[in-house]
Parts: sequence; structure tokens; C-alpha cells
Amino acid sequence: MASSVKQNCELVAKRWAKALMELACEDENISKEDILDDLQEISDTINSSEELSNVINNPSISTEEKQIVLCKLFQNSIMPIVYNFLFALNLRKRINIITEIAVEFKKELEAFKNIVRVDVTSAIDITDEKRDEIKAKISEKLQKNIIIDWEVDSDIIAGLIFKIDEAIIDNSVRHKLEDLSKEIIKG
Repeated sequence: MASSVKQNCELVAKRWAKALMELACEDENISKEDILDDLQEISDTINSSEELSNVINNPSISTEEKQIVLCKLFQNSIMPIVYNFLFALNLRKRINIITEIAVEFKKELEAFKNIVRVDVTSAIDITDEKRDEIKAKISEKLQKNIIIDWEVDSDIIAGLIFKIDEAIIDNSVRHKLEDLSKEIIKG
């Protein structure tokens, strides 16, 4: 049950982030990076204060009271587009998912900039030269700018595992041995 609630929250946050990105794209003078900074500032401010977080997440506190608090905190410190967005979130009783919206907006911004995040796991630490070579090949293959998060896991024995969005390409020796083992068992 908790998993489906989390998925629903992510889906709602994704919709709000997408709507904000579409709004930001209507005016080329609006910095999408500044919007992300403001969203993260709001999220950090709310999450850094237990008292503020309790007020924002308390359903018994009225939308109007929350709006007064948000106005005092953010009206003069964030961009008007973000302030209006925050106001709309509060009216729709979605202010409690501002952290998730900031995460999803970052993904929207990366997609806007043609950036893809790739997780690469190797059995050993790879030299910077080899990392650059792998990054260039992935970038060329995907025709996108790449940000790679590297991880070392000696359990994979050798080879690499790539995770791109929801796709996993497992080219590790461990995976190949598991496949071979399954084939032998099948007979």
C-alpha cells in the first residue's frame, strides 16, 4: 500500500513539475535553472524546520493560514512564477509534495537540456580515461548529453551494468554465469 501511495505522489509531482516547465517555456527570459533553485530553496526551508513542516503538512490548518506563512517566507525571495506556482499548489492542497516536485522538475530540466543520467556499475574502479571513453560511446549511441553516476561492485566479477531510466543492460560476468546456470538446469 505504501508503495502505491509513493507512486501516486511521484505521478502527481511529475504532473505539477511538467506544468511548471511548460509555463516556464512560454517565456524564454525565464531561467529554468533559477526556478529549480527556488523550488529547492522552498523544499529545504520547509524540511529544515520541524515546526514549519508540521504547519505545511497539517490538514487541519487552513489553506489561508498556510498561504500567510508561505507569503511571509517566500514572497520577496523567489521568482514571481515560482511564488504563483506555490500559491496554486497551496490552493490545491499539494504543498506537501514540494520536495517531490523539485526532484521531478530537475528531471524535466535535464530532459529539456537533452541530458540523460546513466548509472554504471563496474567490478573495479575504472580510470578517468576509460570513464571518458565509456561516456563518449554512450553519449554517441543515445545522441544525448550524459551524466554518469559510477559505482563499484566487486560481486559482478567483471563487465559493466548500465541503468538508463528504467532499462538495465547487464553485461556482467555474474549475470552471464547466472544465465548459463539456468540453461544447465533446464537441461
